Amino acid sequence: MPNTGDSLTALLAQADAGDSRARDALFTTLYDELHRLAEAQLRRSAGPITLGTTTLLHEAYLQLSKREQLSFPDRNRFFGYAARAMRGLILNYVRDRRAQKRGGELTFTSLDDTDVAAAMPSVDLEPLDRALEELATLEPALAELVDLRFFCGLSFAEIATIRGVSERTAQRDWAKARAMLYTFLGGQDVIG
Repeated sequence: MPNTGDSLTALLAQADAGDSRARDALFTTLYDELHRLAEAQLRRSAGPITLGTTTLLHEAYLQLSKREQLSFPDRNRFFGYAARAMRGLILNYVRDRRAQKRGGELTFTSLDDTDVAAAMPSVDLEPLDRALEELATLEPALAELVDLRFFCGLSFAEIATIRGVSERTAQRDWAKARAMLYTFLGGQDVIG
């Protein structure tokens, strides 16, 4: 009987080959982890966000299901894509809220999101997103590392395992990514 890791690898391979049913099964299999990722994304957002965790997760899934040419050769890339999709959705939400001229005081939130406390410092995502795009142009692997560490909340040990490197290498890469983002953000250390 195959273990969970084998079946996840098979699902990733099938989804990578364009099998939409495998994408659905992958989403279902990783739902709890993706829900935690959505919570982390919302905690990282600056200011009050009334977008619900479940809504964010399902919107990200809809984006994922519409794309034909996505590549998910491994868990790392799948979660990196999910983190980027969620970050983009939050950015669009924040931009839309700022563009409203009237009615912005009225907010709706679901009960399941009331426990999403600001345990982590909030960050203005727009400048960080621009800096990450610049980092991805120069060092795509470092931008992916930021997604995994900062947005997905993975530990260095988890990142090292996913990337097939030592934990110390993951830490060194993190330091390099932080230094580059610090420069791109004009001397602001927003990812700690």
